Amino acid sequence: MIEDNNISALNIVLEIKDLNKSFGDNHVLNGFNMKLHQGENLVIMGKSGSGKSVMIKCLVGLMEADSGLISVMHNDITTLTQEALDILRADIGFLFQGSALYDSMTVRENLEFPLRRHTNKFGNDMNTEKLVIEALENVGLAHAIDLMPSELSGGMKRRVALARTLILQPKIILYDEPTSGLDPITAKEIIILMQDIQKKYGTSSLIITHDVDCARVISDRMILLIDGIDYATGTFTELSTLQDPKIKAFFKQ
Repeated sequence: MIEDNNISALNIVLEIKDLNKSFGDNHVLNGFNMKLHQGENLVIMGKSGSGKSVMIKCLVGLMEADSGLISVMHNDITTLTQEALDILRADIGFLFQGSALYDSMTVRENLEFPLRRHTNKFGNDMNTEKLVIEALENVGLAHAIDLMPSELSGGMKRRVALARTLILQPKIILYDEPTSGLDPITAKEIIILMQDIQKKYGTSSLIITHDVDCARVISDRMILLIDGIDYATGTFTELSTLQDPKIKAFFKQ
């Protein structure tokens, strides 16, 4: 394993230690480790089937790991009650691959949905109209508030999904392949938007991607998930100049 020795002393908001997950004889995660710091954009890259999706599902409590520690804002999620886990999730935004908007709801209704689920954070008397408009303005889509998902382009859907993530004012945002399926121009717009959001709100972002251009632009630091472990950690420049064949395979153009 190649390690990064230049990790800053910023506060750790998310940590994974020695995470293991198998499905029968298929050992997907074999002691994976990760630290996300306050205000950092951390990219995790791995080939298809490398365990990125499994890691994310374990991280948000959708899948139970075989062993290991998952700490979110200094809370071990494996010890939390369902109620405590739901409260914690209100501080974690998740941009799903493919946007995952509700087809039967308008843009407005899609954004109001998480607000209704997390009244413990904003109270029952929240001004949903104000929050919805603010979130849409952040992604440049205030004019689309009453459109249906079927009326949106792929890039617009991704922006609405990001607005829905932002509306809960999360401290951590998890991006699952944020540029997947988008044309190069739209993908670049989404990357710029992610940067703007990080600067405006100081969020900590964990970005799962196989898009080398996205990783180059957005990452403060990267982890390469190979053979179920955090095989290499460092900046894009540091990793892209290494001669290890397993690492070079990620940066071939």
